[in-house]
Amino acid sequence: MTHPDGSTRPSKKPRVLFICTGNTARSQLAQALMERRAGERFEIVSAGLEPGEVNPLTVQVLTEIGLKADHLYAKGVKPLIAEHFHYVITVCDRAEASCPIFPNARYRLAWPFEDPAAATGSEAERLAVFRRVRDEIDHKIQDWLEHSA
Repeated sequence: MTHPDGSTRPSKKPRVLFICTGNTARSQLAQALMERRAGERFEIVSAGLEPGEVNPLTVQVLTEIGLKADHLYAKGVKPLIAEHFHYVITVCDRAEASCPIFPNARYRLAWPFEDPAAATGSEAERLAVFRRVRDEIDHKIQDWLEHSA
């Protein structure tokens, strides 16, 4: 497996993969938030079943809380199927229902969240949904880290 630094050494940290449909909002939020909360403990990746482009509102709500998003980009799950993960976590119902089997994953978890990219209304109304979902994901990660991981 190739690491962000380009090496192919085995990871010493447990690996976490967050999956949603497009890898444009929820899984990207989860990746960035988990990196902030436990990046020293885990290697964190996100991917989508049908990857698109990272939603600009995803970037905005991350930067609002001081997180960098310039390293985030949408990627597909297929190249990751044979890789080793301690946790594969789906963050939407569609991804949970359609997620491929990861034969080298120890645990598979389902954390369904509302799709903020599907929000309608003014930009302020859509931004409010992104913020709420961001905060819900952050709380779930905090709870999981305290009680399960």
